[in-house]
Amino acid sequence: MIEFITKIDFAVLEFIRNTLNSSFMDYIMPIITDFGSGGLLWIAVGVIMLCTEKYRRCGASVLIGLLLCLVLGNIILKPLIGRMRPCWINDSIDMLVRIPRDYSFPSGHTLAVFTTAFIIFGYSKKIGIPLVVLACLIGFSRMYLYVHYPTDVLGGIALAALIAWAVRKFVNGTVFSRMFRRFED
Repeated sequence: MIEFITKIDFAVLEFIRNTLNSSFMDYIMPIITDFGSGGLLWIAVGVIMLCTEKYRRCGASVLIGLLLCLVLGNIILKPLIGRMRPCWINDSIDMLVRIPRDYSFPSGHTLAVFTTAFIIFGYSKKIGIPLVVLACLIGFSRMYLYVHYPTDVLGGIALAALIAWAVRKFVNGTVFSRMFRRFED
């Protein structure tokens, strides 16, 4: 089953390379992927929101969500699953970005940006919709740049949805709500 999924993953990656490869895409995809690098932008978004009265709960949710992304995605799942990256297996591809050293599943860029986008979407559709679009672009960039398989990206999106849902439940729960009421009064 895993071999079958990997064959489909490589077929999708080859389709992307064969149909969408252009000098414009080679230029823009590393820029887009940088929006997800290290999660610093999303941490800053969470901190800024935390400092505003209107978006305080949202900011706290984003920061909690990103912490869960780090722990579940990078610290637990990547080493546990140990999936080799496509660029490690097929080293004939001219890389446009530095080759990552950590394992492939789930895509950390995708996980962090979709978690942030889903959480913010739950508080503000106006801000959340553009973030979901950006998240889609970042997820796609990871495949275009040949550092992740489609299933890595899909796994990142699925885990992001689960984390966003759990964080909303937690932040809107009784204990956390009482704590925020103290700040809001």
